[in-house]
Amino acid sequence: MLRNSPFFQLYLARLREFVRQPARIFWVYGFPMLLAVVLGFAFQNRPPAPVQADLVAGPAATAIEKAVADHNARAAAASASARGIAPIVELSVHPEAQALHRLKTGKTPIVINPDGETSWTYQYDPTRPEAASARLAIDDVLQQAAGRTNPRATTDVLVTEPGSRYIDFLIPGLIGINAMGGGLWGVGFFLVNMRIGKLLKCFVATPMPRRDFLGAILASRLTFLIPDLAVLLLLGVFAYRMPIHGSLLLVIVLDVIGALAFAGIGLLVASRASSTETVSGLMNLVMLPMWLFSGVFFASERFPSFFQPFIQALPLTQLVNALRLVILEGAGLDSFDVLKAIAILAAWAIGTFWLALRLFKWT
Repeated sequence: MLRNSPFFQLYLARLREFVRQPARIFWVYGFPMLLAVVLGFAFQNRPPAPVQADLVAGPAATAIEKAVADHNARAAAASASARGIAPIVELSVHPEAQALHRLKTGKTPIVINPDGETSWTYQYDPTRPEAASARLAIDDVLQQAAGRTNPRATTDVLVTEPGSRYIDFLIPGLIGINAMGGGLWGVGFFLVNMRIGKLLKCFVATPMPRRDFLGAILASRLTFLIPDLAVLLLLGVFAYRMPIHGSLLLVIVLDVIGALAFAGIGLLVASRASSTETVSGLMNLVMLPMWLFSGVFFASERFPSFFQPFIQALPLTQLVNALRLVILEGAGLDSFDVLKAIAILAAWAIGTFWLALRLFKWT
């Protein structure tokens, strides 16, 4: 009976359509894995990047070059003995005009201009994070070379175990992005293409219930979701030793609820759109704020406090935060933050499906 139902046949047709298009397989499964591999390689455990700086050539520059060379030798020894990792300073010596030109064109973050044997001037753009950090690192090197002593002893404890690295922070964000992209593009764009091709008009003329048609699209999306989630989790666990401290079942439940929320948004966006240009613009309008503000690549707490209510209301923010709580911190259903995320995602799913079904245009 189920095999002959409209729902089952539409579901199979959707699966066959997906499998027969290799480009979709790449963008759903291959691209997130490629992104995780590239970013994981870029942010793997390694010594800090050298501090770049330009030094204005002149008689007083020799003392600065010697101080930096002595510091680099100590930093290399400290790194080799695992007593701490100090940043190497890479100096480029140029005439003043050339050094300032390199600063203006972004080829160096900071210029050191010696005023004499015992003083120097830093020239840099304070809005560039690497320039501000370079200024602090270089000034520390030169002040210590000039005889400054630190009155308090310090010890560096390097925290590099799995669970605290950037790749561990990133993978739950990529899972959230995949759920968002699959829900919006996999549902919304698909429906608009069918409307453009007059296929929706053909379907609505049949005795098939509308719920079977929309349910088959939703079921196929959830079918693709599980392998998608498995690919990223397996990559994180086996390639980067990412720990999963919480319940794997809860991770799946969160991903499914998030996918339902994004599928509802995709259905709502596609409810009236009648051209690919319109739906593409609407999709980007919906996705761009979540790409920027939802904390996929960096913590959403960096944004001002007055903007946080809007950020916390976004479904991607709640999905990514809940996934990180479960995967990295071992949170369960007894966690208020996890329950809050589930409630917000469920509200998005129910609200957008209800509104979309009321507004949906078949022709």
